[in-house]
Amino acid sequence: MNNFGSKSIHSISFNQSNSCFSVAMDNGFRIYNIEPLAELQNGQFEDFGSIRIIEIFHRSNIVALVGGGAHSKFSSKMLRLWDDKEKEFIFELSFDSVIRAVRMKRNRLVVVLTHKIYVFSGPLNPQHLQTIETRENSRGLCQVAGSSTCYTMIFPGTRAGSLQLFDMSTAGAAVGAISSPATINAHRTQLQCIAINHSGTLAATASIKGTLIRVFDLKTRQLVIELRRGTDTATVQCITFNSDSSYICASSDKGTVHIFAIKNPELNKRLTVANVGYLGTYAGSQWGMTSFTLRSECPCMCVFAPSGTGAVSLTRFLYLSHSLSLTHTHSLQE
Repeated sequence: MNNFGSKSIHSISFNQSNSCFSVAMDNGFRIYNIEPLAELQNGQFEDFGSIRIIEIFHRSNIVALVGGGAHSKFSSKMLRLWDDKEKEFIFELSFDSVIRAVRMKRNRLVVVLTHKIYVFSGPLNPQHLQTIETRENSRGLCQVAGSSTCYTMIFPGTRAGSLQLFDMSTAGAAVGAISSPATINAHRTQLQCIAINHSGTLAATASIKGTLIRVFDLKTRQLVIELRRGTDTATVQCITFNSDSSYICASSDKGTVHIFAIKNPELNKRLTVANVGYLGTYAGSQWGMTSFTLRSECPCMCVFAPSGTGAVSLTRFLYLSHSLSLTHTHSLQE
C-alpha cells in the first residue's frame, strides 16, 4: 500500500513485463517495482513539473514523458525521453497536436495523437517510419504486443466499434510491400478500452456501453469468447491478459474488478436460468469467475503480477486506485 497524498494523478501505466508501474502526477512522476513494492525512480516537481503521460522502457533507465496539468514545464505536444542514469533528456519530438498516448518496444516507438499515429524506430534515436491517419481518438486507444518477436499494433478502426490491426514490421516499407489493413468489427458503438496479449495473438475490447468484453483471435479475426461485465452502463478503464492468456481482468468506474477465465471458460459463472427462453442470449452470458469492489467507487487500473515459483500455482493480480492511491494484491487458486 502506498499513498501519494492529495496530488492529482493523471495516469498510471505498467511496463512491458508488468513487473513495475509508473504514475504521472501534478508533482512529477514515480516508478515502482511491484514485487516487492519499492520505489525505483522519483521525478521531482522542481525538475519536471506536472506530468500527464509516462511510459517505461522495459526495466531500463529510459522513460518517455509528456507534460500537462496545473504546473507543466513543457508542452503536451512534446515527447521527451529521460535517461535517469545520466540525469538528462536524450531526445525530444514535437507534434502539431496534443499527445494522447505513447507506446514503446525495443525497436519501435509509437506516439498517438487525436487523428494520427506516428511509428518510429527506436525509442533510442528514433527515426520516423510511418504516419497512420485514424478516426477521432481522444482516449488515445492503442496497444502493442509485448513480445519482441511480434510487431502487432491495434487501435480503433475507421468505423465506430471496429478494431484495426497493423503490422509495425512493415512500417516504412514500400507501398507495395504493405498488406491491406485488417479490421475486426468488434462492437456497434465506439470502443472505450482495448487490450492485446503479450504474444500478439489475442485482443480484448469493450465499447462505451461497458457491459460486454469480447476477445478475438487476431490471426483469424474471429470471436473467441464474449464475457459479461454487468448489465448497467459503465466505463471500462482497463483490460489486461495474464502471461499465458488464460485469464483477463477488467476494471471500471464502478470501482469493480472482474476476473474472467479464457482458456477454461467453465470456471466463469453463468445464470442458473439459462434455459428460460425469454431472457435470450443474456441468459447464456459468461460472467466473471470472481470479482470484488473497492471501498468506494473509483477508477482503477489492474494487472496480473508476474507469477512466483513454488509448489502452489497462483495467479496474482494487482490493482491501483486513481483516487485512493492504494495498491493491493489478491491471489487466485488455479
